[in-house]
Amino acid sequence: MEPADFGKAADDYARHRAGFPDSFFDRMIRLGFVRAGDRLLDLGTGTGTLARGFGQRGCHVVGLDPSQPMLDQARRLADEAGLAIDWVQASAEATGLPPASFDIVIAGQCWHWFDKPRAAAEAKRLLKPNGLLAIAHFDWLPLPGNMVTATERLIEAHNPNWTLGGGTGRYPQWARAVEDAGFDGIEIFEYELDVPYSHEAWRGRIRASAGVGGSLAPDAVQRFDDDLKSLLTKDFPGDPLAVPHRVWAMTAYTPR
Repeated sequence: MEPADFGKAADDYARHRAGFPDSFFDRMIRLGFVRAGDRLLDLGTGTGTLARGFGQRGCHVVGLDPSQPMLDQARRLADEAGLAIDWVQASAEATGLPPASFDIVIAGQCWHWFDKPRAAAEAKRLLKPNGLLAIAHFDWLPLPGNMVTATERLIEAHNPNWTLGGGTGRYPQWARAVEDAGFDGIEIFEYELDVPYSHEAWRGRIRASAGVGGSLAPDAVQRFDDDLKSLLTKDFPGDPLAVPHRVWAMTAYTPR
């Protein structure tokens, strides 16, 4: 599947994609991975949900993304929250930022889009000794008969090139590139939770996904959205919907 252009769906992305839950930020702090005052780089920041979350908890944050429309939304949301975050337009593989300048490099919901060996090597270059790399995902879970599975099948019907369905929200295979880049002390944690979505919000969330707004033409996005609205009304009339998700995170350190 070709990389998605999330800039085309930046408005829906900002309004409807649920960012990582508070419990994720709290767990990262409770486990000692993140501390107030840390200098943190958020790779593939998108609309800045991780950047804002850690900024609100006292980190000095830089948010980086290749898409200017996404950074525009991130800047607007951070300004509305009263947060001072620096924004950089660049790729995760070639940030242009100075070496050994961050305590933490984090990538949320985006590592699968990167050239993983190059991104891991760049993260190691950017981190101080004993610096933390964190790769995290917050994925919906397609379970037998649930509305996530029905939604994924509809995406596949409208976009046969979309191949990201049927996921488990677990990515242990990514440890190899991290180890090869020279990181050690790899740890993984995960947990599940339900996220409430109204019908309107779920439609917006899916329009902001790689298989729909990130890759289809506007008229095709509208046709998909009409079909999703009909599917939800007919087969999943409850509103709001309780959408099962998994939080998954891998952490690793540079040598001391």
